Amino acid sequence: MRINVFISASGYCSRRAAERLVAAGDVKINGVLAEKNSMVDHQDIVEINGEVLQLSNEKDYIILNKPVGITCTGLHTVEGNIIEFVNYPKRLFPVGRLDKDSEGLIILTNDGPIAHKILHSENGHEKEYIVTVDKPFDQEFLTGMSDGVPIGDVITKKCVVTRVDECTFRIVLTQGLNRQIRKMAKYFGYKVVKLKRIRIMNIHLENLEVGKWRSLSDLELKMLINQLKEEEMNENLN
Repeated sequence: MRINVFISASGYCSRRAAERLVAAGDVKINGVLAEKNSMVDHQDIVEINGEVLQLSNEKDYIILNKPVGITCTGLHTVEGNIIEFVNYPKRLFPVGRLDKDSEGLIILTNDGPIAHKILHSENGHEKEYIVTVDKPFDQEFLTGMSDGVPIGDVITKKCVVTRVDECTFRIVLTQGLNRQIRKMAKYFGYKVVKLKRIRIMNIHLENLEVGKWRSLSDLELKMLINQLKEEEMNENLN
């Protein structure tokens, strides 16, 4: 398998993060610096900064109610990184990102293939947020947010936006542009003062306290895997 796939399958980090490690010269295969398209098998010795990686069949899946101020990175050189904050007994990595200034649901796992499918499926996976802005908004704002907003050279996909109160709305996205909601609100002259993610696909934050984590239930994991398998089958048919 390709080196980035191997690293992800080991639970060290995501495939995208693995590619950055290879590019930085932090990865060796049998003592030789790895390249972007290097191939490995189970007999090869893969090291990242001197740490030997091993594939494991035991996979863990947890969700964290991330507090504001925690950064979604596994780099131990970053103060307030999510891995040290969770302090899980096994090496996990976050599936995607949630801005340092934002709070709420994020999935962490050591299952690289599952993480890859969640992040890179062409089927837009729903992510739901509760957002508070700095001043009251009207129906025109809600309509504009839901119809699509220009961010650089991109028009955001249409989405569902509903009012919670005079300064707070609920939004369901199926794409993940960098700081998307904040940029969408800014386009209409609003500043986001609080952003909380409460759902990813079938996984709900519910009453999990800020700063706490829990394992996915068997039912949650089964539903997640089934949805990903169904999407994969549909992609293959197309």
